[in-house]
Amino acid sequence: MAEPRDVFFSAPGMAEIFSPEAHVRAMLAFEAALARAEARAGVIPQQAAEAIAAQCQLAQFDVEALYREAAVAGTLAIPLAQRLTALLSGDAQRFAHWGATSQDALDTALMLQMRAGLERLEEGLLGVCAACAALAERHRATLMAGRTLLQQALPITFGLKAARWLDMTARQVMALREEHGRLVVQLGGAAGTLAALGAHGPQVVALLAEELGLAAPALPWHAERDRIARIAAALGIVAGSMAKIAGDTLLLAQTEVGEAAEAAAPGRGTSSALPQKHNPIAATFAVASARLAIGAVPVVLSAMAQEHERAAGGWQAEWSALPDLFCHTAGAVWHVREAVSGLQVDAARMRANLDQSGGLLMAESLTMALAPQLGRPEAQRLVQALCDQALASGKTLRAVALGDADTRAALTPEVIDRALDPGGYLGSAETWIDHALAAYQQLQPGGDAQ
Repeated sequence: MAEPRDVFFSAPGMAEIFSPEAHVRAMLAFEAALARAEARAGVIPQQAAEAIAAQCQLAQFDVEALYREAAVAGTLAIPLAQRLTALLSGDAQRFAHWGATSQDALDTALMLQMRAGLERLEEGLLGVCAACAALAERHRATLMAGRTLLQQALPITFGLKAARWLDMTARQVMALREEHGRLVVQLGGAAGTLAALGAHGPQVVALLAEELGLAAPALPWHAERDRIARIAAALGIVAGSMAKIAGDTLLLAQTEVGEAAEAAAPGRGTSSALPQKHNPIAATFAVASARLAIGAVPVVLSAMAQEHERAAGGWQAEWSALPDLFCHTAGAVWHVREAVSGLQVDAARMRANLDQSGGLLMAESLTMALAPQLGRPEAQRLVQALCDQALASGKTLRAVALGDADTRAALTPEVIDRALDPGGYLGSAETWIDHALAAYQQLQPGGDAQ
């Protein structure tokens, strides 16, 4: 039966990457690759390595039984190595898990799982990018109110808002691609010296990395968890970025705003008590997933304080925190992708809200039109007085400005109208949209961003 985490706060496929079965499969991949690497280095016989690799198949192992035994042994690697050894005979039995320690198997397995997890997250983020890019292009000229401190500030376009979502998400794709360089094998033996392999240690590490498609570290890193912590921090930033996008869509969907809504579907977003409601489900669970993900990051960071050559508690805390972090980050990405992919944009409502203040949103534009004639301080003082008059009288800023002698002495009615046109005061919005779309294109196959 699926757990609530997997139903509400994760994404399809990510829970499987960090499932018990996937964990055991990754550890078996380590054991097989270790045997092959040691055979290539002349540490164990080739025939023994082939026999070991042949038995490293998930079907040969009772995963539930391994976890029950791990609860007693304190690590999954011990019952797994015992079971692997029992499946072998002769030289192969002697050479299974040769020179390795439990943490070598567990850490390398984690790196293999994180590689798959990073690839799944990148796929989801690219989906978010594609949806945001489509919105940015489609709504280049869709006027809306830009809001600061939740108050209307200046006109923007919804295309610009979507472009900012796009640019932020594209940065997360690039950041996750950089994290692949931190995916390294772990092989240090009992205390990080690989003494059991004699002079062959560094060679076996390099060959093991080659076998698994991971990088080879300069040193074993049993108690130095900075690579893990940096990946965790990167995922926390991804989750926070998704929370930003989801939060914007939630605010746009408020009844009093009504500028955007998630796509409707039968039974989706309904209320058990209020028939009229259309709740933003995807964005809601994106925010919840992001908060759960970010909550796991401090656990990983605090686990960096590890004692001497092997940790007592810090390393073990990662076993729970990292799968949760990957699953919840994936949930945030998945739900945001769903929210923005089907986002219903109400351009008419955006324009109506923009006009709601009677032109007060264009106060800065009028100030900048007056400033060359009056100087900026005097222009700002005059426009502030015009805004106060408009608010007190219920008139539009245009009506008040056209009726003011000082304003009319400085500006013609045509210039006043141009200054109060929201479509004429968008600054570099078009350019910023182009920049975001160009950066996104660089993420595609054939682009320069790697």
